[in-house]
Amino acid sequence: MPANSGLTEVLIVLFGAKRIPELSQSIGSGIREFKKEINRRKI
Repeated sequence: MPANSGLTEVLIVLFGAKRIPELSQSIGSGIREFKKEINRRKI
């Protein structure tokens, strides 16, 4: 593996191209839940 590999290439190697959308969707929903809880606890 060349030293100039980017994050995208590393993710494709680790998880496979078919799992990338599923992984990013789950990360996004986790971030949304986290923000929702933080905002709820401020009030």
